[in-house]
Amino acid sequence: MIILITGASHTGKTLLAQRMLEEYNYPYLSIDHLKMGLIRSGSTNLTPKDDEELTDYLWPIVREMIKTAIENEQNLIVEGCYIPFNWRQDFSERYLKSIRFVCLVMTDDFIDAHFDEIKNHNSDIEKRLYDNHLTSHSLKSDNHYYIDGFTQCGESVTLIDSDYEETIKALIINDVKLDSNEN
Repeated sequence: MIILITGASHTGKTLLAQRMLEEYNYPYLSIDHLKMGLIRSGSTNLTPKDDEELTDYLWPIVREMIKTAIENEQNLIVEGCYIPFNWRQDFSERYLKSIRFVCLVMTDDFIDAHFDEIKNHNSDIEKRLYDNHLTSHSLKSDNHYYIDGFTQCGESVTLIDSDYEETIKALIINDVKLDSNEN
């Protein structure tokens, strides 16, 4: 099983991946780590701010890693924002049946009610070095970008609109059910 986690910034993608790693003992790949390794090694002239170009650059690598894991019958959690909206077109049904897609996004109401909390939890799993630019408006805009992009491509998104912890727990429980149904 491949669990593919994406979504807007500050929605808890890394937290969800960490909890799934702990729950299932699946290996975990951070696309951000891959990105920074390629940038720091000089393998690309792109910078961390080149989001759209980074998706085009990183996705072919991540896509083939996913295919390899499926072919080898390995479990893997892949987490990051560099997943194109039309990602499914890159996989045949053979691969798709082994991929569980999760897109985390927050509603405007949730952001309004919990903005300070969101900012205070921004380094729960990883230390964010540069986060001074975060505003309620930018966070809403980022969430709308992911909601619009993925829903236009026919994907379901997980809306965080009331209880964050319950939403995350439900995703983990759903994956446990999925995993046990495969055996």
